[in-house]
Amino acid sequence: MRTRATRMSRWSGAVAVVGALSLVAACSGGSGKSPAAAPSTKPADQIAKATNLPAYVPVQYVEPDFPGVAGSTAGFSKVPETFVTAFPEPPGKGGSYTAMTPLWGTIPPTKGNKYFEAVNAAMGIDLTFQISDGNTYGDKLAAVLASPKDVADWVTIPGWNIPPRFGQAVGTIFTDLTPYLAGDKVKAYPNLANIPTDAWRACMWNGKLYGLPFPGELINDATFYRADLLPEGTELPTDADSYLTFLDSLTDKDANRWAANDLWITATQLFGVAPKWKLEGDKLVHRVETQEYRDALEWIAKVYAQGSIHPDAVASTGDGKERFESGQVLVTSDGLGGWHEALGRQLPVNPDYDQQPMPVIAADGGTPTLFKAGAAGMCSYLKQTDKPGAIEELLSAADVLASPYGTEEFQLINHGVEGVHYTLDENRLPVPTDEAAKEMQPTYIFLVDPPIVNAKVQYPGYVEDYTSWMAEAAPAVQEPLFYGMQITEPAQYASIGKPIEDLEKDIARGRKTLADLDAAIETWRKSGGDELRAFYQEILELQKVEAGK
Repeated sequence: MRTRATRMSRWSGAVAVVGALSLVAACSGGSGKSPAAAPSTKPADQIAKATNLPAYVPVQYVEPDFPGVAGSTAGFSKVPETFVTAFPEPPGKGGSYTAMTPLWGTIPPTKGNKYFEAVNAAMGIDLTFQISDGNTYGDKLAAVLASPKDVADWVTIPGWNIPPRFGQAVGTIFTDLTPYLAGDKVKAYPNLANIPTDAWRACMWNGKLYGLPFPGELINDATFYRADLLPEGTELPTDADSYLTFLDSLTDKDANRWAANDLWITATQLFGVAPKWKLEGDKLVHRVETQEYRDALEWIAKVYAQGSIHPDAVASTGDGKERFESGQVLVTSDGLGGWHEALGRQLPVNPDYDQQPMPVIAADGGTPTLFKAGAAGMCSYLKQTDKPGAIEELLSAADVLASPYGTEEFQLINHGVEGVHYTLDENRLPVPTDEAAKEMQPTYIFLVDPPIVNAKVQYPGYVEDYTSWMAEAAPAVQEPLFYGMQITEPAQYASIGKPIEDLEKDIARGRKTLADLDAAIETWRKSGGDELRAFYQEILELQKVEAGK
């Protein structure tokens, strides 16, 4: 059974640095077509053309108990009594294809695998997987893409494994899906049309649509507290100052209890720090140049200085999740996916375990500001081909894989064949069999996935708590500059921000001061920051022109 949250936690790692693709741009896609020239760092090539995006046409097979609000995740408090059949007949025509995907787990057998056989039958194609270790997937991708004849028909590329100069290579290897899916053309594939526009934007390169998305959620991160362990009468904070008081009140060193793990994510949300760039009037400024960033650093330094952070978190050692779940700390920042994972670990041994997300607040007690999370964590791409009807057939297969919660197809893709890979318990929840352990691993979901819903009804109250919190936070969410754009920065600027990232930790822990930040920002500007600003400024101006068309 898949755990989307587990994958989300893996995405928090830094983008992998993989081998160069110097040969790719000089190679054809294996279809007899000439290579397409697409300089990856020319600002004009970074603009996503709105007219090339698929239309958004929501489809609902079953009604959620907790509808989404302004893009927040919908939730189901119970499993439907029956599942809807989205495809009475398989849409494919029996074509044979290969697919390359990552996997963080034991690779299942592909021969005689009843799970693969059942999903392939539902799609109406014969799809053979080439599964690679997710931890070394970036290296595998670099090697494969450098030799286009070895590229599978359908290739998954996680956002953190995008190879250097991919913007130059994508048009020489993979199919431009714009003619198939742009605008109302996507309506030929209703479940693909159900994927929100933002997710598609993440799969665009050089103004064209090349990928099929793995959608994310509106918000990825939250600050959690142990509701079952807070002293009686403790009031949750309402601004930055009361947050400091709140944290200070929770630390009891004699009881081996500290208030929190590192709360830098909390600080950036509390002060509304932009992910990368923002406009101040007509001026484009980097996040490290903003007052919000300085205020967040000053606040987190106070948190450390008052002794609210566990010593192991100060030293960046140990397991923060274990500290939180054992009660050594009562507050922690984490990806939202970590919430249900903790419930799964703790409720069987501690039925009173209760972690809750902090309400989203602003430092001054006013209107908070959050920024949209990445709308797609990965995209998959279809190799160029001269085979008539192949792209249409693969897109029809993708339409099956995008079947949303409440359909028989979703149940099959995520849980396998009933009676073979799972049985249903008294709550109609799938219980994996021994056969599932042998044959099932997340595979098809990495090719394309429907919008996320929360249906983890096995945890009492969790779905309502989760969806209510996100719905309340949704109005505070803003779209950052350049959101959803696949922008390839000039290579010479790749590492100029690293010294400031390192400095953040030193300032938080009192080893450096904001005066050191001033010097570091000046160095950043002289080392290429101002040139990078000019690069983004040109993209910004071109965006304005595109929006005015």
